[in-house]
Amino acid sequence: MISAAIIGTGNISQQHINGYLEFPQRCKITHLVDIFPEKAVKKNTDYNLGAKVHASHKEILEASDIDLVSICTPPFCHAEIAIDFLNAGKNVLVEKPMAASLEECDAMIAAAQKNGKMLSVIAQNRFLDHISGLKKVLDSRLIGKVVHAQIESYWWRGHSYYDLWWRGTWEKEGGGCTLNHAVHHIDMLCWMLGLPEKVNAVISNAAHDNAEVEDISVAILQYDGGLCSKGALAQVTSSVIHHGEEQQLIFQGEKARVSAPWKVSANIAQPNGFPAAAQNEELILELNKFYESLPKQTYTLHKGQIDNVLAAMENGGKPMIDGEEGRRTIELISAVYKAGAEQRTVELPMRKNDPFYTVKGIMERVPRFYEKTASVEEQTGKITF
Repeated sequence: MISAAIIGTGNISQQHINGYLEFPQRCKITHLVDIFPEKAVKKNTDYNLGAKVHASHKEILEASDIDLVSICTPPFCHAEIAIDFLNAGKNVLVEKPMAASLEECDAMIAAAQKNGKMLSVIAQNRFLDHISGLKKVLDSRLIGKVVHAQIESYWWRGHSYYDLWWRGTWEKEGGGCTLNHAVHHIDMLCWMLGLPEKVNAVISNAAHDNAEVEDISVAILQYDGGLCSKGALAQVTSSVIHHGEEQQLIFQGEKARVSAPWKVSANIAQPNGFPAAAQNEELILELNKFYESLPKQTYTLHKGQIDNVLAAMENGGKPMIDGEEGRRTIELISAVYKAGAEQRTVELPMRKNDPFYTVKGIMERVPRFYEKTASVEEQTGKITF
């Protein structure tokens, strides 16, 4: 029986709680921690967990009844808490984003390696059938090399969203929509295509004059190999100003277009190069047949990832999403911030002597669009996805 602790009992913690409760024969929640202990008490009561409640994670570093720790705190303290628990001999599952800088990511990975413990980073969308299916289609190369990707991470958040005490500042939130919302889609892009060679970006704040951070960014990425053709481009829009929140990942291949939500097109050319009236129905049929034949996942989203983490602990294996996977996503996001702040092309990989490798360097160079004007301890309303 694996014993788990949850650090931070805000909104996202319920996804972890429900995930652990899905497997009562394999794990149990033994500790809850929150700097506002009354929130932890309420979660403990609401879910009838029978866990011990604490005001600081440092109180339970040496607890013998903890094998795995879920970190559900604001991003600015992910690294400190993760490293403390890894050094105390605990396995760690940390919410997205992994950390606020590559330096922090590397310190977390080093702590996991030094102590022989597991570090996994939440990327729950990989455990959705239409996302994992899309990756398998790309890996099959049935569409040929990818020539263009269009990543639309469209979210909408009202003005009051940034009134919560830790949101809306570079210091506490680590960034705006690129780091905290598009991290999902950027992870999926990195998983499917890897890192690009070059990044250009514009970052801005168009609708939230109560926040320092960006509420929209548009990045252009250039690839040169792997699943991509030489010179392939991707455009990534990260936003919390899009009404309707229509989100999609579109991949244009040499032979066909595929996407999530699933859709296939496959043009064929007339002698003059213009598209024929009829598409390549044979290829479309083959792609649909391949996609529909893929096995469905037993558990999805957080439950799927927690199942994967528990299985890695039980079998002595590696989780699907480890620290290196989480770091890759932060590297691309850091490059977007650097390209946007310096208004120039950024090449990857990012070196350790790069100012944007550290939190300090990022803080000194990113624009502060507006001053944060409110700071509330808690907000009412449901969390919607």
